[in-house]
Amino acid sequence: MDLILWLIIGGLAGWIAGNIMRGGGFGVLGNIGVGIVGAVIGGFLFGLLGLSSSGFLGSLVTATVGAVVLLWVVAKLRKSS
Repeated sequence: MDLILWLIIGGLAGWIAGNIMRGGGFGVLGNIGVGIVGAVIGGFLFGLLGLSSSGFLGSLVTATVGAVVLLWVVAKLRKSS
């Protein structure tokens, strides 16, 4: 059940971040991938700031923030090369 919840949160976070950063999603698998990597980044960043999140909504916010940061970094790297 935890794996299914990870996939749902990852998909939603990736979709939300895609809409925030470039106006569209990345497809189902792309959204899940961006969201899961974003969850790791968001968890790291929130830990550095001393913030904690719990529950579905907290996990979704953490993953979305991380996914937005991920997409921002990727955009900057693409622009510089």
